[in-house]
Amino acid sequence: MFRILFVLLLIIPAAEIGILVWVGNLIGPIPTVALIIFTGLLGAWLAKREGLNALRNAQSQLQNGQVPGTVLIDGICILAGGVFLFTPGFISDIFGFLLLFPPTRSIAKVQLLRYFQRKIKSGQYNFYWKR
Repeated sequence: MFRILFVLLLIIPAAEIGILVWVGNLIGPIPTVALIIFTGLLGAWLAKREGLNALRNAQSQLQNGQVPGTVLIDGICILAGGVFLFTPGFISDIFGFLLLFPPTRSIAKVQLLRYFQRKIKSGQYNFYWKR
């Protein structure tokens, strides 16, 4: 796991820098910086909108006596998407937008649910419920 993380921490920033330089040469440095700022602002707006929707859904489920399990996974995806979009770079922007749009976020939700279920079944994650 740490090897994969180490490799990702080397490859992704290098790829981001390479793409930023390529786009900067293609459209110029000022439009490239403007595009990065625009995606950051758009990402913040989308994350806020989607986050507030998830919060409303969670409150509604709690008021109806339901456990907001999938809404919490939505919140995790929205938070991660916002962080990706706030990080400068085009690769991170793609992941950020994919996590913020509900149709593509559902794919990530399924994968996260499977991950958590595997960890809980194997005993690596324990949850305690207090009343």
